[in-house]
Parts: sequence; C-alpha cells; structure tokens
Amino acid sequence: MKHFVRRSLIAGAAGLALLAAGLPAAHAQSAGKVLLRISTPAVPDDWHAKMWTVFKESLDKSAPGEFDVQINLNATLFKQGTEPAAMARGNLELSSISAFDIAKLVPEFSVFTAGYIIRDPAHQQKVFNGPIGEELFKSVVEKMEVRPLSTIYLGTRQVNLREARNVRTPADLKGVKLRMPGSKEWLFLGEALGATPTPLAFGEVYLGLKTGTIDGQDNPLPTVRAAKFYEVTKQLVLTNHLVDGIFIAVSNKAWNAMTPAQRTKVTAAANAAAQYNNENRIKEEAQIVDFFKKEGLQVTNPDLDAFRKAVQATYQNSEYAKVWPKGLVDRINNTR
Repeated sequence: MKHFVRRSLIAGAAGLALLAAGLPAAHAQSAGKVLLRISTPAVPDDWHAKMWTVFKESLDKSAPGEFDVQINLNATLFKQGTEPAAMARGNLELSSISAFDIAKLVPEFSVFTAGYIIRDPAHQQKVFNGPIGEELFKSVVEKMEVRPLSTIYLGTRQVNLREARNVRTPADLKGVKLRMPGSKEWLFLGEALGATPTPLAFGEVYLGLKTGTIDGQDNPLPTVRAAKFYEVTKQLVLTNHLVDGIFIAVSNKAWNAMTPAQRTKVTAAANAAAQYNNENRIKEEAQIVDFFKKEGLQVTNPDLDAFRKAVQATYQNSEYAKVWPKGLVDRINNTR
C-alpha cells in the first residue's frame, strides 16, 4: 500500500510537471476542458489565420472554461495537406481543408476544383449551406472521418496579362502562354480557359512576365498585389474563373466526444469565424481593384457567360466529369 501511495504521489508530481511545461494534452485533461488543437498553414496577417482568433473568442464567450483552444499557424503543428489524415487518426481536432484535399478521398467533390462551378462568394455559401453541401458533406464525414462545419471564401482567381488585349471569350486567349500551377488539374483549367497553359514555379512568375517567357498568370487579386505582378503586367481580365474556398472541419473523434450543447457552440464559433473571414476578404478584393487602376492597369470585364459555358462544356466532356453525380452541375448552376 505504501508503495502504491508513493507511486501515486510521484505520478501526481509528474503530472504537475507536465502542466508546468505547458504540454497541451496534459493541460486539457487535467483542467477538464475539451482540447481543440488547430493547425493551419496560414500566415498571421491573412484573414483565414485571424479567423481562428474569432473562433476562439466566440467559444470563450459562449462556453467559458469548457474548451482549450490552441491555434498553430504557419504549418508549425502539421504540414499543409497532412491535416486531414491527422484528424482522421485523432491527432488533431480542427483545421481548414480544401476541395482538392477532399477530392482525394471523395472523388465527386472534384467538381469544386473545376472552373466556373461556383459563381461568386454568395453562390458559394448557398451551395454549401444548402442541400448539395449537406449531401456531399455526409460523404466527407463517412470517408474522411472529419466533419466540415463552415465554408471559407479564399478569393476569386483572375487573368493577369503582360500586354493588354481585347478579351471577351475564351477564343481571345488563344496562343496566350498562361502560367498555371504545375499539376494536371490546374493545367487542364488553363486549357479550358482557351489559353496555352504553361507550368512555372510561383517564384519565377515575376521574371517570366518581365522577360516574356509567359504572357500572363492567374491568381486572386490580393496575390497579384502582394507579389507585385502589377509592375510587369498591363491588364487584369476579371474572368472570375475559380471561386476558391476551404472548409473549417473537426475530427469525428473530437465531435463524437462532445455533448450536443458543445457541438452547437463549436458550430456557431466556426460560422462566426467564416463570416469574419468572408466579409473582410470580399471588402479587400473590392478595394484592390481601385489600387490596380491607380497603378495604371487596364481592368476589363469579359463575357462571363461565354467563358462559363465554354469551360463547363470542356469539363463535362473530360475524364474529370465521369465521377460527378448525374445532374450535380445543373443543380449547382440552378442554386440561387
């Protein structure tokens, strides 16, 4: 009995030492709180990094003392792309996952990696907060062991050209060497836009535009400004060809361990974080257009219907569309 008491005292002292060291699991368990570790590759100044602070503050307000929310930015806890597997194993509670991440295990979700599927941020929210999102998210829960809670707007990709030209339809981009990320999915999108897709590392894009190795590139407008591509280009064509998004997701293990009241509070916190990100990112994008105009760039609007019809037709006749449920694209298009 004495030995047992002694061992218990030693274990207790070790537990206190772990608490003092700040080890997350020991801290959460001993304090009786629900541990919510968050991993994201986002940098501190980005809206989808700041939104996690909104998430934490929302939970602190609605459920004081119930949750231990630990935010890890800059991919310091898990590398980008490894978060879904970590959540499925139960090594991570929360993260933001992309449509590309999801499509690896839920092939029908690849529809959201195609051009002109989502029209704008408002359409994005209606699709994922409605019956379509509910149906597809069920597959995510079953196949990935994670549960999407809210949809985050990441930005809308536009075409940025070295020399100005009249661009109304995809035919007007014929012969344009358009830099795209190097994967086959991205290169297919560049081809569907009517251009000649040219893979090039992001770090080489500025020089490529300056020297004429490429004729243009595509990115959300905040990236165009941050990378100073406006210094070596003359035109922005607001093609709106890919409305990009990610999803705040929680591991099934963490979700199942919560009470119904806790789940409601976590979902509300995720929605508050999404709203914060979405409102600020949309506001920033609107202001950036004026910035580019002041820098001397031509900002033009093509025939979006012509682009949308041509790009969607290209996808519908491709291998990608074979895994999309019948009628899904029409249902997305008809969501208003």
